[in-house]
Amino acid sequence: MIVTFDLFSALLDTRSGASGAFDGLAASRGWAVSGSEVYDRWDAHNKAAQLELADRLLAGGEWKSFTFMSTRTLGLAYDDLGIDSDHQVDMRTVHESIPGWAPWPDVVPGLAGLSDHHRLGILSNVDDALFARTQVAGLVDPDLVLTSERLRAYKPGAQIYRRAAERTGGHVHVAASARDVRGSLEAGLTTVRVARPGHRVDPEGPQPSYQIESLAELGATLAEI
Repeated sequence: MIVTFDLFSALLDTRSGASGAFDGLAASRGWAVSGSEVYDRWDAHNKAAQLELADRLLAGGEWKSFTFMSTRTLGLAYDDLGIDSDHQVDMRTVHESIPGWAPWPDVVPGLAGLSDHHRLGILSNVDDALFARTQVAGLVDPDLVLTSERLRAYKPGAQIYRRAAERTGGHVHVAASARDVRGSLEAGLTTVRVARPGHRVDPEGPQPSYQIESLAELGATLAEI
């Protein structure tokens, strides 16, 4: 079976990793806000921009890289927070910190156990070069690195999930965030939700048929599927 994973919520503790990078910037720049405040404001702008771009791409708009999108939206976050700093330089610093972003504790042993029986990949809005910096890059099949860069589409739009399914011939997607669960289900994929701190299912959206607390449970769930 082919199994894809969301990167920034299902596999990595992204909020902690990126907030730590922003904390370092805040300390060096003398900001009056915490790294987590900057992260949360930036993340909200980034997700909104990705949703908007997903819709524009359906109408024939031009694809933009995750690096471009995240850099532009950091500028919006700085404007909101009154931060006077070069958002392009700072976003490069944050992206350079990606090798230090820790996977959730169950990820490395979980993927190692699953790889004996299934082909594993990621389905993410990330750029290929940024994914290559992560601690999980070596744990998945290189042919199943299904990024926005390769698929020319963005979550949470259904198009990226459908294009991924065309490439795989059909797969199970493991998601954590509400928007990833909803997008995957709306595209018709079999979806397993792994519960992660700070994430929930959209109460107004479709509900996954399968939910697990840890990737240690995924093998049994895949056998059931």
